[in-house]
Amino acid sequence: MEKEMIIVLDFGGQYNQLIARRVRECNVYAEVHPYTLSLDEIKAKNPKGIIFTGGPNSVYGEDSPRCGKEIFELGVPILGICYGSQLMSYLLGGTVETAPVSEYGRTEVDVNPSSVLFEDVAEKTICWMSHTDYIAKVPEGFTITASTPVCPVAAMECPAKQLYATQFHPEVMHTQEGMKMLSNFVYKVCGCKGDWKMSSFVDDTIKAVREKVGDGKVLCALSGGVDSSVAAVLLSKAIGKQLTCVFVDHGLLRKDEGDEVEAVFGPEGPYDLNFIRVNAQERYYSKLAGVTEPEAKRKIIGEEFIRVFEEEAKKIGKVDYLVQGTIYPDVIESGLGKSAVIKSHHNVGGLPSVVDFKEIIEPLRLLFKDEVRKAGLELGIPENLVYRQPFPGPGLGIRIIGEVTAEKVHIVQEADAIYREEVAKAGIAKDLGQYFAGLTNMRSVGVMGDERTYDYAVALRAVLTSDFMTAEAAQIPYEVLFKVTSRIINEVKGVNRVMYDLTSKPPGTIEFE
Repeated sequence: MEKEMIIVLDFGGQYNQLIARRVRECNVYAEVHPYTLSLDEIKAKNPKGIIFTGGPNSVYGEDSPRCGKEIFELGVPILGICYGSQLMSYLLGGTVETAPVSEYGRTEVDVNPSSVLFEDVAEKTICWMSHTDYIAKVPEGFTITASTPVCPVAAMECPAKQLYATQFHPEVMHTQEGMKMLSNFVYKVCGCKGDWKMSSFVDDTIKAVREKVGDGKVLCALSGGVDSSVAAVLLSKAIGKQLTCVFVDHGLLRKDEGDEVEAVFGPEGPYDLNFIRVNAQERYYSKLAGVTEPEAKRKIIGEEFIRVFEEEAKKIGKVDYLVQGTIYPDVIESGLGKSAVIKSHHNVGGLPSVVDFKEIIEPLRLLFKDEVRKAGLELGIPENLVYRQPFPGPGLGIRIIGEVTAEKVHIVQEADAIYREEVAKAGIAKDLGQYFAGLTNMRSVGVMGDERTYDYAVALRAVLTSDFMTAEAAQIPYEVLFKVTSRIINEVKGVNRVMYDLTSKPPGTIEFE
């Protein structure tokens, strides 16, 4: 049976994949494609609906991304979001202008609950706005279904043609009832039943990997984090001993993490994997000496990963494929496709231009973090591994502001271990999306033991997030922060000040660099 599908047409917005992820949360399969996807290609996919994403352009700009107005004649329901709503209006004869007042962030929106899009949504609801243009006049046949004091067309619709549009972003967590709106579109407008499950993704991916690899050899980049662990077990299920997992201890891991990874995936662990541990701490410290720019650090760490893999591959004979645990947020933030570059990830934008493998396999590339965890459970991976704290490929290299040294790594390892221990003791770990300690490049004067000190400041970070595309700072109980601060200052040499980071994403990122 052919599965239901929603096509997400990407016009360059940062939330393009997040829209697809929200649709999949409704148990409906979604694919993201560039706005240049032809009408014939769209028809061939037989979508139940189409969503236009946001984007940074103005619809009246000469080089702005546009599709043809013929798409509205397909008879397929369409939802336009932000730029997508403006494009819908522009192509169908409405008017889009520079807004007298731009709107950014949380905004109270008045909605018409009689609209199918806003069924069961409060008449006044908080939504996430991010625009400098607005729809000044709706196209013929459309009615306005939502507004704010400075945005007269916060939403519009033409039910007869199954066309809907919102100026705000229903896909982000800051839009409090956004999932209701997207669910209404998917189920009540598009008529979907919800036939896509994680189990089908796992089965299909295992089958696809077997077909691609054949009798070839595969090398997996195993960091011990959630993503690479799920990728490793998935590949093991697909091709067994054709897979060799290489774990690179680059000296930028959390305290004792190298030994913990080996205990799980090594010869004494529960998985039947070919496992190689490479201790490359000094190699990385040498390469990173004197480097302070975040992108440069990421590129160096990413390139060394590949070089180590190439060296290990030569030792074990011809290797055809390299497997990585790349997931959607890595791809988006690395600026692949039409989106702006936020930062390079070691397993996407951080790759060297030439690698000594036939091809790179990224089996989790279509999944967000929570979906990766679901896939892990489907694969039978224990919960304590599946729900392990996320850890970036570049490791502590991007949790240390400025130059990376062995001394700084030791400081942040010890501080982070204390933080994680106290959070676990307080019983709040499962409530947090991600939490860690980082080392700032700031040194300040302090007094310890009646003597003057001039030491580093540690920054604590904890966020609430389900998708890692947006996040809010967590409200850690003061008594926990006080205990962590006291322990770090007393137990970690070289630190005399501890701060808590309250920045959300956006405008910040979850990691420091």
